[in-house]
Amino acid sequence: MHPDIYHLLIALAIGAMIGTEREYRSKSAGLRTMIMVSLSSCLFTILSIKIGVENPDRLAANILTGLGFLGAGVIFKDDNRISGITTATTIWMVAALGMAVGAGYEFLSLFATLIVLIVLIFLVYAQDKIDEFHQARNYLILCEYQQETLDKYEELFKQHDMKILRGVQNKTEKHITGRWILIGSAQNHKKLTQYLLGDDEIKELSF
Repeated sequence: MHPDIYHLLIALAIGAMIGTEREYRSKSAGLRTMIMVSLSSCLFTILSIKIGVENPDRLAANILTGLGFLGAGVIFKDDNRISGITTATTIWMVAALGMAVGAGYEFLSLFATLIVLIVLIFLVYAQDKIDEFHQARNYLILCEYQQETLDKYEELFKQHDMKILRGVQNKTEKHITGRWILIGSAQNHKKLTQYLLGDDEIKELSF
């Protein structure tokens, strides 16, 4: 088998392994995306060696620049956190693996792929365990304005062992709204939300 075909097949396998994990977790960049990133990076590297690019580092820089658009496309912000950063960095890593294969570093790329899979598959359980004891959530509380602020809720947060990372209160003609980022354990978040859901003074609650 021609060495270049062999390298492309390895790049295909690497993209498929990492892409399968991303696809299983229903990420925006899944199986096909990771395969294409790995294959294209490998092929560009092979072509640069064949053509004899004077400065190979420029090719690597251009590949990473192009991937910046893909990475930005998978990052988005929801109500409580920014999502997609892991998938974006995985795209960069898959490109690096494809480039390593194209340059002839098969063992290095396969060993690095193993490390990536360990990080993506097993460390997610450690991350979930950390979130049980330390997670940040956005809270929004809207009440009818009764000539007072919502500082009483900040005292309530402290009673539930919550750390207030940031808080903002806004008043309109008839209502007052408070927005806070609170850090605490999952159990304390649950107790707090149960209490807030039973508060008749709260007209709107988001958490």
